[in-house]
Order: sequence, then C-alpha cells, then structure tokens
Amino acid sequence: MSNPDPGIRTATRTDCDPLLDLVNAPAPARGRWSAEHLRSHQRAFPEGQLVVERGGEIVGAALSLVVSGGRDPYREHSWAGATDDGWFRNHDPYGDTLYLAQLTVAPEARAGGVGKRVIEALQELARRLNLRRLLVPAHLSGFDGEAGLTSEEYVSQVEAGERSDPSLSFYLGQEFVFKTVLRRFLRSDERGDFALLEWPNPAFRSRARKPLSIRVSCVQYRMRKLEDFSGFERQVRFFVDVAAAYGSDFVLFPELLTAQLMSYMEEKTPLQAIRHLTEFTEQVDALFVELAREFQVSIVGGSHPIRYGERIENVATLYLPNGTVHRQPKLHVTPNEHKHWGIAGGSSLQVFQTPKAKVGILICYDVEFPEAARYLTEQGAEVIFVPFCTDDRQAYLRVRYCAQARAVENQVYVALAGTVGNLPDAENMDINYAQSAVLSPSDFAFARDGILVEAGLNTETIITTDIDFEALREAINEGSVRPRHDRRPDLFRFEAHLQPPREEPDV
Repeated sequence: MSNPDPGIRTATRTDCDPLLDLVNAPAPARGRWSAEHLRSHQRAFPEGQLVVERGGEIVGAALSLVVSGGRDPYREHSWAGATDDGWFRNHDPYGDTLYLAQLTVAPEARAGGVGKRVIEALQELARRLNLRRLLVPAHLSGFDGEAGLTSEEYVSQVEAGERSDPSLSFYLGQEFVFKTVLRRFLRSDERGDFALLEWPNPAFRSRARKPLSIRVSCVQYRMRKLEDFSGFERQVRFFVDVAAAYGSDFVLFPELLTAQLMSYMEEKTPLQAIRHLTEFTEQVDALFVELAREFQVSIVGGSHPIRYGERIENVATLYLPNGTVHRQPKLHVTPNEHKHWGIAGGSSLQVFQTPKAKVGILICYDVEFPEAARYLTEQGAEVIFVPFCTDDRQAYLRVRYCAQARAVENQVYVALAGTVGNLPDAENMDINYAQSAVLSPSDFAFARDGILVEAGLNTETIITTDIDFEALREAINEGSVRPRHDRRPDLFRFEAHLQPPREEPDV
C-alpha cells in the first residue's frame, strides 16, 4: 500500500499488545477493544488497519472498514451497528464508503502531524479502492450541554471558528464536511453526542461495481483407462473448452483427478503408484497453466499428490488466467489415504483473491469439519470449492450433507465436483460415486432447496450456473436468519494455528 509517510503501515498480529494500549486509552473508547477484536479486523479488512511507528513505538492508529452508504449514508446509527459491535464482520467488499471506527494518536505525538498523516493515508486508500466517501463519527468532547445551546449550534460555532473542539476542529481542518449529529451513537448517553463528518472522494468514478455474479462450471469426470498422458490432456481440454464456451469464470475438477494416470503405470501397489504419480506434477501444472491462459478461465485442477521431500500431500491447485498458480493442501486425511498411499495432511489454509471473487478450497473430507469453512468465510471467502472423490453412496452423502451445512451456517456458496466411473487397473481407485452440485444458503434470495444446479447421478457431465453475490450480501445482512451476525464469539471461539504455504514441490 502506498502511504504519504513511510512510518505508516498496515497492522500485523505482532502489533496487538501495543496497539491495544493505544486504542483503549482515550475516552470514550476506554476498554472497548480486545485482542480478538483486532484479529477480527485484520481478517476482515487488513488494508484498513493502520499504525504509525516512530522510534520503534506505535504512536498512531486507525481502525476502519468498508460499508455500503445506501440511499441515506448519513442516517442515524450506532457504533455497535456500524462496526458489528466492534468485530468488523460486516465489512462489505462491495461497499462504497470507508468508515473510520477510531483514530488515535498518542499525546506525545499530536504535535507532530501524525493524525494528519493517518487521514491522508485513509484518503489515499479511498482513492485506490474508488470509494465514494470517508465517514467518521467525531466525539463532541468539548460540548458540555450549555443551557440553550444545541449540538447543532455548537458544531456551527466550531465551523465558524468561534469555538474549538479537539476532534471536530481536527477533522474540519482535513477537508471533512459536517453532515449530522448522532445522538444515540453509544450505548451510554453520558459520553455525549457525536458529529458525523464526510470527506467526499473527489477522484470517485461512477463505477460498475465489482461484478455481482460469476459463472461456475463443475466437471463430473469419468475415470477411464488411459494409454498415455496425451489421453488425459484431451479429456481435460475438452471440459475446459466446453466451460469457456458457456462463458464460465471458474472450472472445478474433482479430487485426485490425475489418479487416472495410474491406469497405464507398471507399479500396481497403491504406495508405489502414488509415488510415481507425484512425478507428473510439472507436466500437470504446465497443462493447466496453458489451458487457463488460452481460455481465460480460472481452473481448480481437482487435486494431485505432490511430494515435499519424503512427505506426500494431496493438493488442489488453482490456476489463474494470468498464469499464477496457488496451492491448497488437503488438511484432513482419511484413514484410507494414509494407510494405502502414505498421504499426510497439510497445515495451510488460504483465501485466494482472483479477478472475479475471493475463493477457498476444501478437499473432500475437509468439508466435514466446520472449523475449516468457518475460517475461510471469516477470511472473506465468497465461494468454497470442494473437489471430492468418493467410492460409495454413504461416503458421497457425508460430503454432500456437510457441504450443504457449511453453505447454510456460513452463508456462502459451495461448489462440488466428483469422479464417476471405474478404474480397474488402479488399486484403491477402482470405483467412484458422485452427484456434483452448486449449493447456496437456504433463504428467500436463493433456490427453494438451496441447490443452484445438480448433476445427474454417476453420469459424466458438466454443470454450469451463475452465482449471485448481491443475493448473498442481502442474505448476510437482511436474511430471515443471519448466522454470520448472530454468532456468539463471547461464548464460542476457536483459534487457527496454520502454517505458511509450502514452497514449490519436488518434481
């Protein structure tokens, strides 16, 4: 991020303790924030959490999020409503307004222009994100309710230079404009009224906002005996070509897609075959990178076993149209995978920012664990892709029922693609059972049964549907139930102990 001052940067987890001391010091924010709040801010909108360092110490900070101004951006509202009670889980990546929840400068740094630098950095952020405005609620700390003087009259006197108010005078000096008085901004009215101030972004361009829908294709892929790698290439290319012809933005292939290559290997024990299969990693990458570039679609290439030293992981790879490659390992390994193939579980879980959407990937068994999907949605995932490979109806239904639950409880879209058919010459991959689908939350904005599209059972095919992010946002903010907003972090919490993504595989 480009900032006017090299001392200004985005906050990190290591800033938590000194940042807490700073933002909890002044009234009326005293004691408002916790370490969990700050971590939630960094998950929701890291670019909007700024700190200023001087001499190795944090002397200034800004906590902000993006919201939708709607038809009346200056309407009466509360601090709890604007900030999701301080958690920022209501951060709206499609919004048009940067909302400054708190700006704090240490007393010893106030004469050094730190506050002005932070405001300039926020204004630059609003320009870069092409937001319509920057809004800030300023505490009227100098207004003591003099007899016969209203809050509006007090603000007018400050605007005219007849009075000075610590917060209001500062923001007026930074090109902010007074819009209205917020009288019930805090739960307790003993801390007084707030003035809502706006900095209108002069560089704002009327925009077709981020596309509010994407088109997704899921390939229900039939495993068949191959003679060589070129047969695999032809089959994969066919499906990408079809998806591109339908105008799809994403193509999802099933888990262990490349296991089909084992059908012409001489190694017949599962462990030998899987080790040999890892040697195709470079070839598989080259194929999907070429297809993503040629057809200008993002491809989740199912999953493929990748070797890191002596360790083998089951890894899904996301290939973007610009040639970028992202890896997501399977975290939870089934007893069968471990016993027959020696596969180990990975330890990194990411949300990937693509040109069309923020997406996460959970491989088959991973979707049966609620924590993984919760983590992805808290990191901003709008779609979770689930490549899977199941051998019978019971196994398939475990994946399907859990995927539907993840869609409902996290208010997120979940797309599944599985393998069908038989592979007699590949031990431990001999039969397959699948019914691929794209699932939605269950509410009025979506299909009646929460299924956007569904493939025929155990038939090789490709299914395609549009995913509507406007409907998703409506459900999250105004749905019949609002699981994202109504969670109880005061009662239930979990902490992720994830590792950085692995380096490139051994090939």
